[in-house]
Amino acid sequence: MPARILFIAADPQVQRTGPAALRADGYEIVTAADGRDAVRRVTAERPDLLVVEAELPGVDGHEVVEQVRAGETSGHLPVILIGQQGDLESKIRALRSGADDFVAKPLHPAELSARARSLLVHYVASDRSARSVRGRVHAYYGAKGGVGTTTLAINTAIALHRDSKRSVVLVDADLQFGDHRVFLDLGPDKRSIVDACTASSIDAELVRSVVVRHDSGVDLMLAPTTPEAAEHVRADLHHLLQVVEVLRGMYDYVVVDLDKRLDDHSLDVVGAADTLFVVMTADLSCLKNVRLLLETMHQVGVQADRMQLVLNRNNAYTGISVKAAEGVLRRTIEHQIVNDYRSAISSLNSGTPFMVNRADSAIGKAVLKFSRALATEREAPAPARVGEMAPALG
Repeated sequence: MPARILFIAADPQVQRTGPAALRADGYEIVTAADGRDAVRRVTAERPDLLVVEAELPGVDGHEVVEQVRAGETSGHLPVILIGQQGDLESKIRALRSGADDFVAKPLHPAELSARARSLLVHYVASDRSARSVRGRVHAYYGAKGGVGTTTLAINTAIALHRDSKRSVVLVDADLQFGDHRVFLDLGPDKRSIVDACTASSIDAELVRSVVVRHDSGVDLMLAPTTPEAAEHVRADLHHLLQVVEVLRGMYDYVVVDLDKRLDDHSLDVVGAADTLFVVMTADLSCLKNVRLLLETMHQVGVQADRMQLVLNRNNAYTGISVKAAEGVLRRTIEHQIVNDYRSAISSLNSGTPFMVNRADSAIGKAVLKFSRALATEREAPAPARVGEMAPALG
């Protein structure tokens, strides 16, 4: 897939010639409105190269570089700073602030192209070769409708991205009646998984063109806009699995919100997932469904250590304690999320996830704790997957 370059400039000549030259080389260009926006987009867009002009209004290019370097937790983002010809002081300041290279104005497209190519070859190629660990696939399955699976998947994806500074993509795998457009206040005009599955082949470049960037910084692979369009995502060709595996090579986390039906699409994803999170509440019908699900997963070859139970609304009075629920299920409930109906329903009705505007709420703190537990688990090796899943449920 092409390298992504974040380009910020105020000079009209630089704005015209710089991005045009880099696009001609096949790179994907992302721009920012100003220096402050550039710093934000470094986290949100995760570019492979930053090209920034020194003379920016407000937060100038030197300050952008300094803030980017101060915020780096892993890896090294190569930076080219563009400044005035003969401005030795600006060049020295650029290098001291952490820029890797300096290009003088007036900007010459061939020079910028050569310097960008050199930095990308040096830093990005070595970084990609060092990344031998694939992204983690986390599948979320609701033991019954209405237990909060989609709310948990969406907000956990945002928490993982914002708190651990990891790249995250969220997949709406309820192909007929996916709700992510509603939960995230997105219109029907946005691209969907159908755009990937109707192409001749599914590869990283195609998938990157289909994902939609949310304001939270999380990328989205949206469900089809109509139930009949879901027919284009074919189970016999394992389309959903193909998309998930491509995304695994592009992101640190692939969060998949599964359909309530255990159909072939869902079983494909469960078989590929590093962890299956079963979302439940403490009521009899839900406990019955969880027991059936655990038995079914055992029958199709999913190892017990690849499944984790998440008790949502754990402080809602149902007459069944956590200990009693664990006794019925004969296994530990690994995670618990507090009941905070007011924050959750306000989030749903506004189309703004609570991890965006109510992260300090009780449920926001619980999801942050949950996401941190998942980020910690990432440092440990993923459970080995022995053999393949059984081909059918019997």
